[in-house]
Amino acid sequence: MNDRLPDGFGLGLAALRVSDANRALDFYVNKVGLELLTRSDTAATLGAGGSEILRLDFRPGIAPRDYRETGLYHVAILLPDRASLGAVIARLAANDVKLGAADHLVSEAIYLWDPDNNGIEIYRDRPREEWEWRGDQVQMANRPLDFKGLLAEPEVEMLASKPMKAGTRIGHVHLEVDDLAKAKKFYGEVVGFAPTATLPGAQFLSAGRYHHHLGTNVWESRNGPPPSPATAGLSQMTFELPDADSIAALKARLESADFPASAQTDGFSFTDPWLTPITVKLRT
Repeated sequence: MNDRLPDGFGLGLAALRVSDANRALDFYVNKVGLELLTRSDTAATLGAGGSEILRLDFRPGIAPRDYRETGLYHVAILLPDRASLGAVIARLAANDVKLGAADHLVSEAIYLWDPDNNGIEIYRDRPREEWEWRGDQVQMANRPLDFKGLLAEPEVEMLASKPMKAGTRIGHVHLEVDDLAKAKKFYGEVVGFAPTATLPGAQFLSAGRYHHHLGTNVWESRNGPPPSPATAGLSQMTFELPDADSIAALKARLESADFPASAQTDGFSFTDPWLTPITVKLRT
């Protein structure tokens, strides 16, 4: 049985629980720059260039996300170019949104928190030929971000006045877990990601030698409780696979490890050990 995810793996739609629909939409549409694609009484889908990226699940009355719980650390939105990141920084600065930031060598990234304390990363990748690998480990770091250079990119001012570009998508998801060894066993041996980097209290995994599709850490959640449905957090992650054989192989690995899978059109769904609902579907 194939025990690795294929090179054509990617992440699709992510979903977050939020407490106030209008407040969340103001943040994600007016401040972050995503497009509102659909809205109902219970949810809204947001995207770029008409493609879905993020769903907001409206849960009135829930509490802000608790860092001590396992589950979401951040959802990471990948932009298609450096000027787009400069534009997001300019837009957020104009709206007085507090940021964290880092140059990770493989990427340049900013970090922010929505009104429900859901973590969001927005980043751009450097070209793959600039990534440094030592064996199967990619070299990453936390260096100061070049804000001046990003804001000086051509067309930043024009891009900052428009929604995010087509080609924007979910690049990775970072989870809080209670135990790193358990996370490596499940997401590495069962799901089939390959480990790509390790930091104190954290590990990173991917398919196809991407720097990481998934991060896991125990910085604040070591031995922590599972996420409560009464708090904000991650309510869906989507794995997109390139062919039916890859989907069947992943389903077989999960079922062999006693993780039940529920059939869906063009795929299936399952839940990870930290109660994260995951949809697996054919990449289109």
